Amino acid sequence: MAKNPLKQLAGETAVYGLSTILARIINFLFVPFYTRLLTTANYGVVTEFMAYIAVLQVVLTMGLETGCFRFANKEGAQPNRVYSSALAMVSGVSLGFFALMVVFAEPLAHLLGYDGYGSCMVYMGGILALDSITAILFAKLRQEHRAVKFAVFKTLKILVETGANILLFFPFVSLCSRRAAALGVDVSALTPSDVWLLHFVSPTPDFSYVIFAILLSCIVCALLFIPDLVRLNFEFDGKLLRRMLVYSLPLMVAALPGIVNDFLDRILFRFLDTNAEQWQSSLGIFQAAVKLAVIMNLFIQMFRFAAEPFFFQRAKDKGSKELYARVMELFTAFCALVFLGVIFYIDIISLLLGRDFRSGVGVVPIMLFSYMVLGMLFNVSMWYKLSGKTNMAIWITFAGLVVTLVVNLVFMPKYSYWAAAFGHLASYVVMFILSAVLGQKYWPVPYRWGRILGTLALMFLFYGLASLADTHLFHFAGWDTDRDLLWWKLGVHTVLLLGYLLSAWALLRKGIAPGASDGSDAGAVRQ
Repeated sequence: MAKNPLKQLAGETAVYGLSTILARIINFLFVPFYTRLLTTANYGVVTEFMAYIAVLQVVLTMGLETGCFRFANKEGAQPNRVYSSALAMVSGVSLGFFALMVVFAEPLAHLLGYDGYGSCMVYMGGILALDSITAILFAKLRQEHRAVKFAVFKTLKILVETGANILLFFPFVSLCSRRAAALGVDVSALTPSDVWLLHFVSPTPDFSYVIFAILLSCIVCALLFIPDLVRLNFEFDGKLLRRMLVYSLPLMVAALPGIVNDFLDRILFRFLDTNAEQWQSSLGIFQAAVKLAVIMNLFIQMFRFAAEPFFFQRAKDKGSKELYARVMELFTAFCALVFLGVIFYIDIISLLLGRDFRSGVGVVPIMLFSYMVLGMLFNVSMWYKLSGKTNMAIWITFAGLVVTLVVNLVFMPKYSYWAAAFGHLASYVVMFILSAVLGQKYWPVPYRWGRILGTLALMFLFYGLASLADTHLFHFAGWDTDRDLLWWKLGVHTVLLLGYLLSAWALLRKGIAPGASDGSDAGAVRQ
């Protein structure tokens, strides 16, 4: 009996999600940690570095993760040769980039205004090189459905980063204080001869701690793959690699404006948010608020890890398009639940932030919905990957980049991180509409837009009801300042959340996607 495809997707999503959940939970739990031990400006610098890393990694992997899925699933394909060729290419480019970062570390630090932090440039180069190489190895695990091993390696990487952060911010800081007291000098006067770790980080907590901890986790993750590399029967195929690059490079070019789009606002803070001190603080406040939307990102990341190979493997199945349509409906409904869940309990969730960071909580609903639209975009954009029309992605993502750039250029000087939040939303909406329209032209999927839009309408209806209750009942009565009565407010929100669940279930429970006549897929869609 054939395995139910939706059950397979759900099962792999859950396994991949174990590591992703852990990463996001730890990231979430570190929010009060960072927002209390770092200044808003220092947290802003961390955010800026993460933006550079995210953008550059897209370049270094060259879209070969998806290219490997495509070519390893072709009839008569040799997956070992596919991954060997991709690994050779990415390793060469990544290690070359790392060498350049080592050579130009100090000039680059000076250019960015971080004199004395050339080591952080080296760390960033190491992170990028190791993450790019292991990205191909993780893709191989996904291709082989070794989800458990994938999750274990990701989890160990997370635990190393967590442990390194804790050791640096607490025992190491304490050690430096004791050493300075013993020498009768200020902590800032300590040298590497006094404390060995000062070769790598500063004696007082700052952004270098976070960057160094990430580097250590990347080193450990790379070491975990050594047995896999030893067992790999290396088969480089130059002709195959060229074909893969022809397919993958357009995806990289398309992904680049997409990832730049995601992180452009972080970079623009430096130029558009008035004075030098303020822009780092504004960026730190914005990033802390974005972290509260981590639950939406959590589910979307879990889903993407499992869905991309799933979609490729099911592409030739009868009724596959109807299956994709049903997945889109269920995905939208669950994202709406996440959106409402976070918003309805934001009074409690926002306490995770340090007081200096809470002024940015107002952008959380905007960012939650932005990420929801981004997840929906992933679903409707599979058509150009499955049909091979990857060049179309370039124009879609470039359009989104233009929207982001315009919104931030026009509004960020006046509205700061509010412009950044709305820039994300406007960009993702434009890309979603373009991808959905073009997809129906070139590789049509029978999405039932009535159900999808109906789910969104339900989400906004219950969000609106909660807002009305908060404004005209709780706020009017002064309950928002009474901690004892806050539970009444949360109780009303819980009832509204249950109301959404029942309404969404009633909307989506009926029927099967149009045209799903194949027995196995039809059963899957029904379930």
